[in-house]
Amino acid sequence: MPELPEVEVVRRGVERWVVGRRIEAVQVLDPRSVRRHEAGPVSFAQELDGAVVADAVRRGKFLWLPLTGAAGRTPQEALLVHLGMSGQLLVKDPWLPDEKHLKVRLSLSERPGTPSELRFVDQRIFGGMVLDALVPTGDGAPGGRCATDVPLVPARAAHIARDPLDPAFDADGLHDRLRRRRTGLKRALLDQSLVSGIGNIYADEALWQARLHWARPTDTLRRTETHRVLDAARAVMERALAAGGTSFDSLYVNVNGESGYFSRSLNAYGQAGRPCPRCAAEGRTALIVREQFMNRSSYRCPHCQRTPRNARF
Repeated sequence: MPELPEVEVVRRGVERWVVGRRIEAVQVLDPRSVRRHEAGPVSFAQELDGAVVADAVRRGKFLWLPLTGAAGRTPQEALLVHLGMSGQLLVKDPWLPDEKHLKVRLSLSERPGTPSELRFVDQRIFGGMVLDALVPTGDGAPGGRCATDVPLVPARAAHIARDPLDPAFDADGLHDRLRRRRTGLKRALLDQSLVSGIGNIYADEALWQARLHWARPTDTLRRTETHRVLDAARAVMERALAAGGTSFDSLYVNVNGESGYFSRSLNAYGQAGRPCPRCAAEGRTALIVREQFMNRSSYRCPHCQRTPRNARF
């Protein structure tokens, strides 16, 4: 499933190629991809027709395009996009053949040297598009990463916490919330109402870098440890951004169809049975282990990330 760096890579592509352009036609090829738009696919297409994409904004794994119908007017509605398990936003020339799992096509106003279609492709149909009202953020700061100065966020994403790359992210506030919880650290990192954008891959990588076990009780965390794991998550995701995201198959691609290469730089996730890079560099022998966690897998080094007393599995 695309995580924060993958969605941010897509957001940057949309910002570069789509922002400022008018939507001139909409074609819904599979109504399931706009199922969250309660008025139906015909209304979805009619409401988008003629709108101008004013921005490309992200909070955690949620991406939205604020829309305006008149230059200079503050957007009050946005096209909210969730990539789900396999969703892709692709900027394409209209003469290129349709993708096998193309669901929605947006025809854009012409811009010299720029493809004029934004395509939503989704093999597994867990993602989708919906038009949503923009509502004020709870803290009065801009809605999400790279947002305008207007403190608005789509109503359907208002419950999502800010992510570690958000300039308005409050690390001390998160620490206080973690201390009030009686849960394991990785469970908390995956709770999008506490901190957004960190999925299974980057949680394992951040915990490895911070030398913390995934079952560490959150109510025992020191403030320095909370900051350490958040700094690690931020550093890991920024490195992933530089590599274009993490691609394990053809389902995650950028808007131009290219895959990311951060999977080649993972230290813990998916590395079971391989030497821990840090231990190897320090002259020790320790192998990364894979453990069951919430019906999925968690990876750690048994030497660097030792099981704590009173671990919360």
